[in-house]
Amino acid sequence: MSVFLYLVEHDRGRIEETTLGGLSGARQLADAMGARLHSAVIGEGADTAASGAGGYGAERVHLIRHELLTDYGPDAWADSLVQLADSLGAAAVVATGSDRGNEVMAHAGARMDLAMVANCLEIEADGPDWLMTRVRWGGSLHERARLAAPTKLVTLAPHSTEATPVSLPGADTPSDFVPVLDRSATVTMVQDRVTISEGITLATAPVVVSGGRGVGSVEGFAIIEELADLLGGAVGCSRVVTNNGWKNHKFQVGQTGTVVAPDLYIACGISGAIQHWVGMMNAKHVLAINVDGDSPMVTKADWAVIADLHEVVPAISAEIVRRRGLARENS
Repeated sequence: MSVFLYLVEHDRGRIEETTLGGLSGARQLADAMGARLHSAVIGEGADTAASGAGGYGAERVHLIRHELLTDYGPDAWADSLVQLADSLGAAAVVATGSDRGNEVMAHAGARMDLAMVANCLEIEADGPDWLMTRVRWGGSLHERARLAAPTKLVTLAPHSTEATPVSLPGADTPSDFVPVLDRSATVTMVQDRVTISEGITLATAPVVVSGGRGVGSVEGFAIIEELADLLGGAVGCSRVVTNNGWKNHKFQVGQTGTVVAPDLYIACGISGAIQHWVGMMNAKHVLAINVDGDSPMVTKADWAVIADLHEVVPAISAEIVRRRGLARENS
C-alpha cells in the first residue's frame, strides 16, 4: 500500500485551524486512493504540534529533529521533508496551501525536479495521473489540471476541508527522523519576531465586521469597531478603504489582503467585487448591509438589510447592549 505524507505546518508548536483542515483533507484523499497517511512535524515545538494534530487522520507521525532546525526556514524544512519522503517511498507529499505550505512545497519540488500543484480543491485519480481542480487568480477562476509525476506534490486550498477528528491506533506514538542538513540550508531562517497584535486576529476571528466605501470616512469606522467589539470579533475593510487611507492595509480582506473564514461575516457598505469576495467566501454565514439591493455582496449573502449602515449598525449594537442588560437583570 502506498504512503502519502502530509506536512503539519506549525509555529513553535502552535497549529492553525487551516492546517488541521488540510490534514483532514489529506486523510480523505488517502482513503479515496487506498493509501496510508503519514504526517511530518519539523523542528522546534514538533512534540507540541504532533500532540495538537494527533487524532486528525495520520496513521503515523514523524518528528523531524536536527540541531539546525531551530525555527522555520523554507530550505531546511524542504530538505528535511524530501529526505523523509524518500525514506518512506512516499507516492505523494501534501500540505496546506498557506504561504508557508506553498513555499516549502515549491522548494521541495525544485529539489526533486518535480512539478508542484498549489491550492487544490478536488483531486481524483485517472490511472497513474491525478486530475485536479485548483484555485487560480485569488479564487476568481478554477482550473482543471492533470498531474503526471512519479511523486505527486500538492497543496490543498485553505478552508476547503473542515478539520474532522479521526482516531487511529498508533498516531499517538510518533517516531523520530534525523535528516542530513548542511548549514547552507539555514541561510533563510526566522531569527527574531515582533508581535504586531495579540488576542483575536483578523484571520482567526469567529466574527468579522467589515466596512467598505459606504462607511464614508475614518470617523465612520467607529460604529464598525463598536459592533466588532460587542461581538468579540475583528474589524476588516475593503481595498477602497485602505486606498483612501481610512484603515491600514493589515485590516484589508480580499485577494490582496487577508483571507478569512469566520462563522459570521458582516459586510457594511461593501459592494462585493470579486477581489473582496474571494477573501471571505469561506465564511459560514454572510450578512450584508447596503443601500444597493442589487450589489454583488447583497445577492450572494445569506441575509441582507437594504438600508443605510449608519442607521443599522448602531441599532444592532444598541440591541445587543439592551439584551445583555436584560440578561444581567434576570440572572
